[in-house]
Amino acid sequence: MTSRKSVLVLGGSSDIGRATARAFAKAGYDVGLAGRDVGALEPDAADLRARYNVEVGVHTFDVLDTASFEGFVAGLPALPDVVISIVGLLGVQESAQSDLVQATAIMRSNYEGPALIIGLFAEKFLGRGSGTLVGVSSVAGDRGRASNYVYGSAKAGFSAFLSGLRARASRGGVHVVTVKPGFVRTRMTEGMKLIGPLTVEASVVGAAILRAVESKTDIVYVSGKWRLVMLIIKTLPEAVFKRLKF
Repeated sequence: MTSRKSVLVLGGSSDIGRATARAFAKAGYDVGLAGRDVGALEPDAADLRARYNVEVGVHTFDVLDTASFEGFVAGLPALPDVVISIVGLLGVQESAQSDLVQATAIMRSNYEGPALIIGLFAEKFLGRGSGTLVGVSSVAGDRGRASNYVYGSAKAGFSAFLSGLRARASRGGVHVVTVKPGFVRTRMTEGMKLIGPLTVEASVVGAAILRAVESKTDIVYVSGKWRLVMLIIKTLPEAVFKRLKF
């Protein structure tokens, strides 16, 4: 029976999920990787076991299958110390503006599913009186922009959910972290025009999440530059903001 702390990464096959799992495994945490395709998780699980000598389990999890959430939580071999939700879908704004199926998938993948599963774990953690919950949101949720307001609105909702949950859960010994990565070089952003000075690697995000958990930070802008950028954007008058082309 291990006495190490444990972390469950929801969205474990994503680039940020894999980087986060490596950061925690290197720090000595046992790791659970959850995603829709368990087969895709197995190679990473084997690598983490061999590289860091920690226990690694894989679990089937679909963020859109909300009916399965209670069974998923109940079926875990043990309640982890840390749960991190990295699942999400960027989608295509131009399509989502008229395609209700795509808009629904973006909204459910970035808000409904992550909020519901984090909420379930919150109840378990509060019953135990300890634990850390991490939600990866986005700077896109700080203010709706013409170029990505479907995605941004879902992330805004998720950030608000985490904020309220943090205030409630802190009274019961549970810590809630909101992570806002900004631009990250991943498969999801491949082909996008990223701004070099505002872009980080997935490994930087993973390390930032680990630091936030261990230092009990509440809100993390992975690149400090984004905190300043979004402060400026949020304070722009609406008449000016509407004219900006971004």
